Order: sequence, then C-alpha cells, then structure tokens
Amino acid sequence: MRSGEVSREIDILIRLQEVDNRIRQLTKQIETANIRRENLEQEFEKQATEIRKIQQTHKQANAERLKLEAKMAEVQSHIKRAERNLRNSHNQKEYEAAVREMDSLRKQLSGIETEMLEKIEIIEETEKILKERAEEIEAFEGKKSAALEEFELQLEKDKNELEIKKREKEELISKLTRGTAEVYLRLVNRSKDGIAVAKVVGESCSACFMRVRPQMIVELKRAEKIITCESCTRILYIASVEITA
Repeated sequence: MRSGEVSREIDILIRLQEVDNRIRQLTKQIETANIRRENLEQEFEKQATEIRKIQQTHKQANAERLKLEAKMAEVQSHIKRAERNLRNSHNQKEYEAAVREMDSLRKQLSGIETEMLEKIEIIEETEKILKERAEEIEAFEGKKSAALEEFELQLEKDKNELEIKKREKEELISKLTRGTAEVYLRLVNRSKDGIAVAKVVGESCSACFMRVRPQMIVELKRAEKIITCESCTRILYIASVEITA
C-alpha cells in the first residue's frame, strides 16, 4: 500500500478501536443492568430502613398500649370486685383473702401503669421524629421513582447507542482492506481487553509497555505499511502530533 493509503487505514483502525471500546463498555453496562438496578434499589432500601424502623416501633407501641389498656380495664374490674368482697366480708378469713387479692391486683395495676407510661413515651417520641421527617418521608418514594426512571432511560439510551456503534463498526471494517480487517478482528477477539490498536507513547507500546525498536519508530513515522508490536502483536501507530514534533 502507498503511504497515503496506510495512513488512511491507520485512521480507520484508530476510530474502529474507539468504537469497539465503546461497544464493550455499553455491552457491559447492559449486561449488568439487573445487578446495578438491584443495587440502586438496595441503596434506597437502606435509606428507608431507619424510617421504617421508627414507623414500626410507633405502630408496635400503639398496639401494645391498646393491649395494656384492655388489661388495665380488666384488672380495675377485678379490683372493684375485690373491694366489694372486702366490704361484704363476714369473717376474718374472708377479710384477709380480700386484702391479699386487693394487694396483688394493685401491684398488677401499678406494673401495667408503668408499662403504659413507657409505651406512651415511645409513641410520643416516635411521633415527634416522624413529624420532623415528614417531608423526607413524603419525598422518598418520589426520589426512588425518579432515580429508577432515570436508570431505565439511560439503559434504553445505551441500547440504542450500542446498535448505532455496531453499525458504525461494520461500516468502518468495510472501508479497510480485507487483510487489515482480518488482522484487526483476530487481534480484538484474541485479546482479553479487546485492544487491537495501540498508540506508541514514549517509544513504548501503550498496550504491553514494551519498548519499540528505533527502526520501527522510523517505519511508523513513514507510514508505508501496517506495523505490529513485536511483543503483543497489536497494531501500532504514532499520533500525528508526535510525528511532526
């Protein structure tokens, strides 16, 4: 090939490598979409956990308060009955039994009242926190929905861009000579990172970092043929700025 043709092929190869890099990036983003979406949801779930714990504590304290109120009413009813028994006792034995029952019931009532105060304190404290964070709670679901919607929109954009890049890749390959296209595709498929075209930076291959012989640097600047790295076999090029420097 002539020098101009080689330069043209190199330009196409550089662009082709850029397109392939983007294709790999987009493919990875699409393939990991489910995991990334799950991570996003989990992140919001972590933020919601604290609020939900407070809400659950408030709900549970309310439920327990209602049970204690029912229990208190029952004990108070028993106390009234014990008081009647005390008033209507006919002998010492009945009197002492009524007194013992009264003492036991009053201890129960005192314990229930203490528990009730604890539950009321929890209810008031959680209500205060929930009131202070009302705007945050209200906005949370909106933020979550917006973030997930943005995620889905970006995913759709990635899919569309991927199709565009695939078509661009095909078009670029069609502009290469058959031999150059085959070399490029073989190198791309062989390398783990998908890099087939590497820039020479500081007289070294930017892919494998091995030093490029001075004679090869001269040949690269002449651009009379496609030159590959002696170490990693990737197609080498030197940026035009470096050539004129």
